[in-house]
Amino acid sequence: MPDRPKAPPRAWQRMLSGRRLDLVDPSPLDIEIEDIAHGLARVARWNGQTVGAHAFSVAQHTMLVDRILRITNPDLGARDRLAVMLHDAPEYVIGDLISPFKILLGDEYREIEARLLAAIHRRFGLKYPVAARLKARIKSGDRSAAYFEATALAGFEEAEAVKFFGHPRGIDRSELDLKPWPAAEAEKRFLRHFSALLAEAGDRPA
Repeated sequence: MPDRPKAPPRAWQRMLSGRRLDLVDPSPLDIEIEDIAHGLARVARWNGQTVGAHAFSVAQHTMLVDRILRITNPDLGARDRLAVMLHDAPEYVIGDLISPFKILLGDEYREIEARLLAAIHRRFGLKYPVAARLKARIKSGDRSAAYFEATALAGFEEAEAVKFFGHPRGIDRSELDLKPWPAAEAEKRFLRHFSALLAEAGDRPA
């Protein structure tokens, strides 16, 4: 049997929408919010090491961060909250690597992630990089979400979670939905919320 011709390295991923996203030079024209929602709803936080019948998805985590920031930063406008909703969007392509592994990978991983996030922001008419003040707020909300996920779902003792993520202030756990959603539900809620924010911002996808 003759050898198969050697294919060139593939640096793109085909999406269910039919788009082909180049990871080396991602184009905003190849990014669809439906692909983002579909992917994030199927990517597990904590490498899937959480309690419950369903994985706690990145899509649900994103909604949790948005909820926390609505409580702690009610002055955020719709465009800022669109940036909140997209803060982990590159993970629909590259997955959710746990923080210790990201540290091992170093700058190369961060550069790939930054290129993807820049293209995603351009797709939806958002500034990139994100303003420093908004970036700090998103980071704070992200850490608070990680604390609640860690203690409610991932088996962390409170003292351990505080050590790594800090102790959230001004947030009552009863205000948060920490029960993992099925993937289809997470996708639907993410899309519905993103669309509502786009309408509130007075924008349409490019």
